Amino acid sequence: MNLFFDCEFTGLCKDTTLISLGIVSEDGKKFYAEFTDYDEKQCDDWIKKNVIGHLILGHENIVTTKNGDVFIRDNRKEIRRALLSWIRRDVVLQFVSDVCHYDFVLLIDLLTNGGTALDLPLNIPAVCHDINYDIARHYGISEREAFDKSREEIVSELCGHEIIGRKHNSLYDAEVIKAIWEEV
Repeated sequence: MNLFFDCEFTGLCKDTTLISLGIVSEDGKKFYAEFTDYDEKQCDDWIKKNVIGHLILGHENIVTTKNGDVFIRDNRKEIRRALLSWIRRDVVLQFVSDVCHYDFVLLIDLLTNGGTALDLPLNIPAVCHDINYDIARHYGISEREAFDKSREEIVSELCGHEIIGRKHNSLYDAEVIKAIWEEV
């Protein structure tokens, strides 16, 4: 089963910390987390405006809906616990993201509690599928050109609809990733 995900974090540096995590499963179930223990000192004005300004949970803690969606605002330990509970163990899972180099490392770190890709549960391969490659192939362009192509324009062009939300909100971005993957 594919899990489409995105992470928002405090910056493109080696010691970055997670601000939010959004995952949408192939069957539409959602996991959305906002971290309360990210390193605020690492946040520049752009991160404050475009990432923190797009968080959606306010001061709630855990909210679970009837269909298995999980929305949580808490510390890393509690989010990890909720995520491991939400993730299915009876099927092989494939994570799919967009320009996922930081995102997947941060997700592995969260899932393994600071371990390595070798410590992932057996049903989670230590590789992530990156839709940037699919976009490049679909349009016959370089990966650099694909990187610069607006994901919202791709969704509008290929899917014929908009996704409600705000860019740089991890759940919205995960929805965009899923929509593009389904079309390219």
